[in-house]
Amino acid sequence: MRSRAGDWVEVRSKEEILKTLDKNGRMEGLPFMPQMFQYCGQRFKVFKRAHKTCDWVYTIAGRRVSNGVHLEFRCDGEAYEGCQSACLIFWKEAWLKPVTEARRPVEQSLVDVSPDNNQIINESCCTEADVLAGTRVENEQHAAEPRYVCQGTEVLNFTTPLPWWDVRQYLEDYTSGNVTLGRLVRGFIYAGYTMVLRSGIGLGRPMRWVYDTVQSLWGGIPHPRRVGYIPAGQSTPTSALNLQPGELVRVKSFKEILATIDTEGKNRGLRFDAEQVPYCGSVYPVRTRVTKYIDEKTGKPSTLKSAAIILEGATCQSRYSYCRMFCPRSIYPWFREIWLERVPENNQATARPGAEKNTPGQRV
Repeated sequence: MRSRAGDWVEVRSKEEILKTLDKNGRMEGLPFMPQMFQYCGQRFKVFKRAHKTCDWVYTIAGRRVSNGVHLEFRCDGEAYEGCQSACLIFWKEAWLKPVTEARRPVEQSLVDVSPDNNQIINESCCTEADVLAGTRVENEQHAAEPRYVCQGTEVLNFTTPLPWWDVRQYLEDYTSGNVTLGRLVRGFIYAGYTMVLRSGIGLGRPMRWVYDTVQSLWGGIPHPRRVGYIPAGQSTPTSALNLQPGELVRVKSFKEILATIDTEGKNRGLRFDAEQVPYCGSVYPVRTRVTKYIDEKTGKPSTLKSAAIILEGATCQSRYSYCRMFCPRSIYPWFREIWLERVPENNQATARPGAEKNTPGQRV
């Protein structure tokens, strides 16, 4: 099976999936996480083909994934102390079947199940207990400070390096339905322009001015890679709005946000990334108030000193990411509350989330 974005699939039964996993609950290095069992037997639409992903922890580069897809829902963090990152889940195509096969009976030769508790009798196979045990680093099951294993922490183990110049990835971006032809062309134009900017020939400022001027002619997005106004090492401003899920907020203008970040692009350690620039000026509902997450580098549960905000629909589209363009992982970037402003209650009835100027996907 080779799924495309928009295809309907059915998640195979628990017994079928367990047959594909090793004793650590993995297939080709990719962990099958405990919370994924709840989707067995259900039908979902393929969000994107996960033929590649990004490693933003170690190599800051693209990585090739074999036989993977993302479905239209995210990790709930239940097996990971309530991690609130809401990452897309990687699914091996072996764990799925096309809807056209959905009514085909399961081959009895695949598994031998107990009529009492639906557990695999063959002890050499992976069990649910193995999958659960696989969420912790080996020999640290009872550590005071546990280290977790999830798909996010294991990216380097189930992927291989993918050079940015390998054109086959871009062909698959298009043929899989992940990216439109127009999006590809605009991405290549931006990438080429940026390569000249980074070449050190001293034309950065005039070239950014030209970029901004041309973009302004059709309401496009200004050049997204700029440094903040505050010198690195100096304190950055803060704001406490106490935003809650469901509230509508407007992302401030890029210029306003630049006044709140330092020359390293950070506000109290949190970076405002180029991938967040397309959302400036638009209205979105608050999805999550993030206070806890799993550190993908250490596997340890971590707590933010001050909450960050995830906005519904505001995901990384990998439009401006060096060496990993069009990554389908669609990670939720985190926003400081000082980068947001509440939509007044008297305007909420007419505000349409994400429908204002600079809605992502419209221009370069």
